[in-house]
Amino acid sequence: MLTPTNPPNYYYLFIKLPRITHTISHFLLPPLFFLVPGSMIKQDPLFLPTCFPPNQEAMFGDSESGHISDWLEDSVSYIPYFLDDPFVVSDNNVLDDRWWLQPQDLEQQIFSTSTVTSTDTTTTTVSPSDYLVFSDQSKQHLINDLSKKRKAPSTLQVKKPVPRRGQGKPTKDGCSNDNRNGRWAEQVLNPCAAAIAAGNVSRVRHLLVVLRELASPTGDANYRLAAYGLQALTHHLSATKHHPVKVEVVQPAVHFSTVKPKFFKETLINFNDINPWFTIPNHVANSSILQVLAEQSANLHILDIGVSHGLQWPTLLEALSRRPSGPPPLVRLTVVTPTPETNLQIPFANSPPGYNFISNILRSANDYKINLHINRLDNCPLQNLNSQIIKSCPEEILVVCAQFRLHSLNHTNPDNRTEFLKMMRSLEPKGVILNENNMECSCNSCSNFETGFARRVDGLWSFLDSTSVAYKGREMEERKMMEGEASKALMDMCNMNERKEKWVERMMGVGFAGEVFREDVMERGQALLKKYDSNWSLRADNERDGCVSLWWKGQPVSFCSLWKIDPCKN
Repeated sequence: MLTPTNPPNYYYLFIKLPRITHTISHFLLPPLFFLVPGSMIKQDPLFLPTCFPPNQEAMFGDSESGHISDWLEDSVSYIPYFLDDPFVVSDNNVLDDRWWLQPQDLEQQIFSTSTVTSTDTTTTTVSPSDYLVFSDQSKQHLINDLSKKRKAPSTLQVKKPVPRRGQGKPTKDGCSNDNRNGRWAEQVLNPCAAAIAAGNVSRVRHLLVVLRELASPTGDANYRLAAYGLQALTHHLSATKHHPVKVEVVQPAVHFSTVKPKFFKETLINFNDINPWFTIPNHVANSSILQVLAEQSANLHILDIGVSHGLQWPTLLEALSRRPSGPPPLVRLTVVTPTPETNLQIPFANSPPGYNFISNILRSANDYKINLHINRLDNCPLQNLNSQIIKSCPEEILVVCAQFRLHSLNHTNPDNRTEFLKMMRSLEPKGVILNENNMECSCNSCSNFETGFARRVDGLWSFLDSTSVAYKGREMEERKMMEGEASKALMDMCNMNERKEKWVERMMGVGFAGEVFREDVMERGQALLKKYDSNWSLRADNERDGCVSLWWKGQPVSFCSLWKIDPCKN
């Protein structure tokens, strides 16, 4: 290896050689290095840092801009294309719920999407301060990842993850508990967002090149997070008027509205069977309804403002049929669907065209001999709901079930969120179930673009990391659909999540009092959670607010709460 004889004047020059593709595996010709004079910037031969593609804009002065522009446009990658890690998999166990028809062979029916491209190649000299700084552990983690990717599938053996039974060890697909040193994708995405906010054009261009080389819809959570983050950043840049950086528009991710109803239904059933992201909130919600109903025999009216797409209700109907006093004489279910304006913005809220779960629920109710009436409210904004629209009456037990939808309401100016909570109070429900994301707000009023984007990236990481474990690393269209839907949170620059404590403050401010869950709710929730990976945990805070929180690897993901009208504020 040559070394510079005069460090201030001589540096390594990396020469990229084309990749040779073999039918069995991929190889790279060794890079060449020469001593070159001048003020060229030194870069490690294994890229940035030790493995990222070099910043060509920084390596050369303006006199070389023409040659480097040609180099940037070369179709050959700076690093090998990532090979999918092979996993030994078992048959996919789909939830055996007799409400749904037994699924046939799962058809991967995905609608095609188009790609729009717009390129612009401009070379700019970058100062040394534009480079990324990584911890040594992050470097080593990414080097290990890339070395695994370079191996041919026939030479790479990966042990099958051991399914959890009780207190099993965390599977290999996720990083260790809150191990941010292994989360290298955020260390590229967040600096890129910061550069966009600061208007640092050269740094933005450089980091976009890095992201394009690393982003992949397959691989571990880091590669997929880089892909979804790149999509969000390019979408933001393309929507910004007069921005000097013109970018290639990334192909949209597969999500709920782009698939066929059959594929959508079967994927949701399977996801709930392998990941408790929605299963636990649905369980707590159903248990809360039973807790409110107690042993009363009055009619039950449920106002469904959620994202379950009907999957949670057959379990509730079965529980109602097993009550000692029997089911209520009448069960009414009023489903409030998202409006077209918010339908595409709220993750997990929309469904594919033609999907209708009402007939399935009615069939289930008939099996359990329950008198069920369903009313669906389309194109009705949440702010417009009232007792006349939902057709409530004083003789029935009204329970509002709001799950992962209220964070779409503006909470600044105007404060539609508080107004909606006041409206719920005016309905005089016997119980309100509020399940929401437990994370900081990332809207423009509560944070700048840099901070808000970092918060959204942090939230998406937990979802991608948990799906890696749930699907045991398998590359499946089902996983792509779920993750593509979750990635919509990155695209929505006005995402208005709030921490649990803020939601508690809002509910108490409009006249609700928190209700502590019964012991059997937690016991059954803990028992249900045992079928999933041991990185999941369920925690109750009965002394403070009575909420139950779902955690992944030591970080809160969501919370569930039960509220009743505060008699002291009538």
